[in-house]
Amino acid sequence: MLEFGTDTAAASADLIKDGTEATFMADVIEASAEVPVIVDFWATWCGPCKTLGPMLEKIVTEAKGRVKMVKIDVDAEQRLAGALAQQGLPLQSIPTVVGFVEGRPVDMFQGAVPESQVRDFIKKLTDMAGSDGGLGEALEAAEEMLTQGAASDAAQTFAAILGEEPDNAAAMGGLARAHLAMDQVDEAEALLSTAPDTIFNAPEIEAARAQIALARQAAGAGPLGDLQAAVEANPDDHQARFDYAQALHADGNVEEAVEQLLDLFKRDREWNDGAAKTQLFTIFEALKPQDPVALNGRRRLSSMIFM
Repeated sequence: MLEFGTDTAAASADLIKDGTEATFMADVIEASAEVPVIVDFWATWCGPCKTLGPMLEKIVTEAKGRVKMVKIDVDAEQRLAGALAQQGLPLQSIPTVVGFVEGRPVDMFQGAVPESQVRDFIKKLTDMAGSDGGLGEALEAAEEMLTQGAASDAAQTFAAILGEEPDNAAAMGGLARAHLAMDQVDEAEALLSTAPDTIFNAPEIEAARAQIALARQAAGAGPLGDLQAAVEANPDDHQARFDYAQALHADGNVEEAVEQLLDLFKRDREWNDGAAKTQLFTIFEALKPQDPVALNGRRRLSSMIFM
């Protein structure tokens, strides 16, 4: 779970334990009702165990509470290993790693497998359990802060989430939007440039990039009243209509900005290398996927494109 000021050594000790017959019920069966628990069956004489064990510990530690680990020495705990084998766990070969969710063994692998396979194994377990260590709740709280205008508090929460999970696209996109809400456009852009490859083109990141582009346009938007007058005086002045749409968006009137751009596209879809369509896509990208303005605008634009 996402917590501030947690003692690292204490947290690590709680995440990774040496298991015994006496503690198996509490540390594995009962604990896996809260978060997935992986059990590493190993032995001191096992060469592959010496490779796999530290790798498992590292990945579990990095998961920061989304999964726990119990290590069982099959030589020291022969009776426990025998009882589990009688229940169907194939412990004749070690290392054997078994994943428990809600008190039941749900997946396993044997041997010193590559790190990528271990990560996939743990991700499968956390997906099964819906376990995110409280990050989902933290994200919701940060979004609510941002909606309520507490951009600084939201930024701190998004940053804390990224500290737990650096490739969390929602948190990185949220932090960029928090910077924008504080008029820190350069900071938002610099942040997104550091996005890991795994999320560089994620929808949340692309949405934040679109909002940055619109924020930069807003800084150079012309006088709203003058541009409106120019469009009314000459409806075929495409540049004036385009500039008017930008000014409307900068003023917070997103729906009318979309209307003006759709009108421009209808009048001349090829004007300025399709600038109206490009601007519309930027606006749609910046909005939430289910935003009515985005849904209606996309539908109307599509109908014009395929007319």
